[in-house]
Amino acid sequence: MHRVVLWPSGLRFSADPGTDLLSAAAQAGVAVPAACRNGVCEICEARLRSGEALNTRNQREISIGERLMMCRTHALADLELEITAVMAAGNNQPRKVQAKVVDVRSISHDVYRVELEIPRRRELSFHAGQYLSVNLPDADPCYFSIASSPSAQNIELHIQASPDWVSAQKVIDALTSGQDVTLELPHGKACLASAPEKPVLLVAAGTGFAQMKSLVDYLRETSFNHPIKLYWGVRKHEDMYLRTLAQQWERDWPPFTFLPVVGDDEDNDWGGHHDQLVRAVLASGMDWQNVEVHASGSPTMVYTLMDALIEAGLPQAAFFSDVLEYAPR
Repeated sequence: MHRVVLWPSGLRFSADPGTDLLSAAAQAGVAVPAACRNGVCEICEARLRSGEALNTRNQREISIGERLMMCRTHALADLELEITAVMAAGNNQPRKVQAKVVDVRSISHDVYRVELEIPRRRELSFHAGQYLSVNLPDADPCYFSIASSPSAQNIELHIQASPDWVSAQKVIDALTSGQDVTLELPHGKACLASAPEKPVLLVAAGTGFAQMKSLVDYLRETSFNHPIKLYWGVRKHEDMYLRTLAQQWERDWPPFTFLPVVGDDEDNDWGGHHDQLVRAVLASGMDWQNVEVHASGSPTMVYTLMDALIEAGLPQAAFFSDVLEYAPR
């Protein structure tokens, strides 16, 4: 296997000598723009900075500084390529787009699944785990995690709406099938632009599951085969609105383990600091020196979890959450 580094993003992946670079990147979860996959559209164009590579169209070795099509190139040694179309995690620039509401349906007593269609979807890129804003007229932007993989044709949201969640309820009330809505995306730094090369721990509270669904859908499309555990904490059983989906992942995908944590399993005292969820995570038996953690939930939950894991030995750089960006302490 040869190592391939893309610049300026710094993303890395491994390429077998018999696999074209575009396919190898896809197996690692690195999104390289492409269309035809036979070297004609030239969308996957890169430039060779160092190493040895073969043009499979004419069986000619590519010279340093020469442009190449990743779909028609095999690595003969470790490579460095220049390709500005590939972004590092969280570096995509947000922009406003018009989307059409395809479907809005209730999937629990207070959670709705929203499906949105974006014209010219191929031209819009985001990373697994990022979020967007729904911009209604005469209202502040309302932010929601994207629950779908970056490769999905439509965008999926999970919106918790009730009289207690005024802004979210306003969004649900405004969205009807066939209607257009303004979005701004993508946002967020706690995301994946390539598959990690170590085990992954996902921790969600409530509708924080939406972000985890995006990450899981994305990793299942790659060659990722390290252990991956999902802890999902809720107050009551009925709050775990897609429990059967998480159970299906566990049945179908060998690396994946689902561990639900429900407050009313014991004394119905969830607690302001989500201590039950944090205790369950700490008891997982993972090697905290060799794991990547993604957490989604309230700032209280996220910081309680982060502090506990760092004390247990997790390097702070291995902990990712949007809370660290929008609610710094």
